[in-house]
Amino acid sequence: MAGIEKVIIIGGGPAGIAAALVLQERNNISCPVYEVRSEPTTLGGAVGIPSNGLRLLERMGLSDAMMAKGSETSMLNLHSLNGNEVGRMDMASWSRQQTGFGYLRIRRTDLMEVLLNTASERDIPIHFNKRLTKIEENNDKVTVFFSDGTSDTGDFLLGCDGIHSTVRKLYVDPDCTPQYTGISNVFSLISTSQLPPAASSMDALHATLTSDGMFGISPATTARDMVYWFFSREIAMPKSGDTRDGWEERGKMEVDNLKSTFITLLGESDSPWVNMLRDVVRKTDVVKFYPIFKIMPGGPWSKGRCLVIGDAAHAMPPHASQGVSMALEDVFLFSKLLNHHSRSLGAPSSRSLGDLLQLYECKRKARTEQMLQTAERNGDVRKKKTPMRLWANELALSWGLRIYGAIGLDKMGIGQKPLAYDIEEEQF
Repeated sequence: MAGIEKVIIIGGGPAGIAAALVLQERNNISCPVYEVRSEPTTLGGAVGIPSNGLRLLERMGLSDAMMAKGSETSMLNLHSLNGNEVGRMDMASWSRQQTGFGYLRIRRTDLMEVLLNTASERDIPIHFNKRLTKIEENNDKVTVFFSDGTSDTGDFLLGCDGIHSTVRKLYVDPDCTPQYTGISNVFSLISTSQLPPAASSMDALHATLTSDGMFGISPATTARDMVYWFFSREIAMPKSGDTRDGWEERGKMEVDNLKSTFITLLGESDSPWVNMLRDVVRKTDVVKFYPIFKIMPGGPWSKGRCLVIGDAAHAMPPHASQGVSMALEDVFLFSKLLNHHSRSLGAPSSRSLGDLLQLYECKRKARTEQMLQTAERNGDVRKKKTPMRLWANELALSWGLRIYGAIGLDKMGIGQKPLAYDIEEEQF
């Protein structure tokens, strides 16, 4: 079987650009990227990248550029509705010791700027306004066809086109339908110049629990001149069902009602913390709505010479901040797969490309399903609850965080061991 010299990448988001960069650098493979949007997207708020993802960005030579734009926010501070601090913990204390990296919060536009600039410097071709319509395989080659009448042929195809992946729908797993989790976010980015001084001195992720969800806020830039906030809560699926029009209508309603809803939830508290939250919401002009979907485990990720990675394969709720990191792990393991395949070509005991892809899926599914479970557990605090249940949750979290720090569970890596996982230790 011939070696792989050209991998066509569908999707120009973080997973697709990262895949092109890694495969070009580590495998000497040509990687044209095709993106359905007409230009780089400016959508999104801010993303979290924990230790396992930051270590891989460092191996790509990109961690310094990312750190120069984002904010290190590994501390989590929990607040009650009366403004008191419930507790705090360093989410990366142990994993930082193991990897040298903590937790980065970075605007998605800044993340993409670093990736796209690097791709440009390395002459990786990125083609915009390319809507995929068909995929065909013949003679150890795969051909993609686009709505504008153009096509391209390569040795392999990577679907990096997100949770609503066309590659998955057209070819790899047409029966897979993303499932709504029941949780949605409204979010925004706002300059601290409009806010009280406390906002610009924020150096952690601050979470405030309410009876109708969780409000989070953290710095999103190195200068801490921009904060990212989100309100994550249970929202029923639109009556019109899981349709674009239904979600657009529901999103508009949630955004329109956000300020009154959240101000009501905050109640009459007059603490400095709660007053700042009121200011943040009142002074935010542009708010976005994002219903959270996931991919149910168990479906195939590959077919022939095609593999879906990142959210196209295993999209999960963002409550564990692992979306970008899981995509990076996918990319690095796929790169290792290609190197193994290249070295073993012609050897009597060599495994086929199909066998290697099945082994890849086995390794990655165990890992991503573990992270999905973590994300879903973290999502429980976003669910509706009675005032009494909220009080009980706050009390349990307060004592839990005290015990966590008092007996040194962080020093044993409890809760942080998955963040020190190194994908490059996996073998084929």
